Amino acid sequence: MNTAIVTGASSGIGLSIAVKLIDLGYKVYGIARDFSKIDYENSNFIKVCCDITDTPNLTKEIKRIRKEEDIYILVNNAGIGYFGMHEEINPAKLSKMVATNFQAPLVITHLLLRSIKKSQGYIINISSITATKPSRFGCAYAATKAGISHFSISLYEEVRKYGVKVVTIQPDMTKTNFYDNSNFREGDDEESYITPDCVAKAVETILTQRDGTIITNITIQPQKHMIKRK
Repeated sequence: MNTAIVTGASSGIGLSIAVKLIDLGYKVYGIARDFSKIDYENSNFIKVCCDITDTPNLTKEIKRIRKEEDIYILVNNAGIGYFGMHEEINPAKLSKMVATNFQAPLVITHLLLRSIKKSQGYIINISSITATKPSRFGCAYAATKAGISHFSISLYEEVRKYGVKVVTIQPDMTKTNFYDNSNFREGDDEESYITPDCVAKAVETILTQRDGTIITNITIQPQKHMIKRK
């Protein structure tokens, strides 16, 4: 049985990807700060409580998993966003976005790269459509996502000769709790957002290509563009 690691696996996109991978026959180590609100149980879903911004503890947990398993898939999904005028977002929030969205994926990838080279597996980075365009009232968040998107492109060129597949998924507005602390959310119309399952199905599409064919980038958008102010 192949093994995957998924960060941010306690809800939303991360949980949907973890469940999809388990349905496809993978053993999944899900990493998140808190699993108390999750009601999903499966013998192939191993919950790892860890704050990925705590680099020493994150390193310890990843090394522990690496000793026990050969990793075939890494999904860097955990993310956080604070939105508003840049001058109004305090330094602690800026630091948290950089640490969660950009620094942690680089650290985890570094720690697992030799294992994934060995398995000729996948590194799937969940970025954002904001990485591809100007983002008023979210320029710092967009910058962290642009960073991870560019990291994916560069890393693929570095490791493709070893059989490693590096993929970026760039979702648009997704119906999750991501916007709970924002002053806006997805629209009420079902065509104004995508769902976590849409992203999980994209992961399945990535994994089911013929050998030698790699989808390196997927952007997922709703049919309609609507944002509702709270």
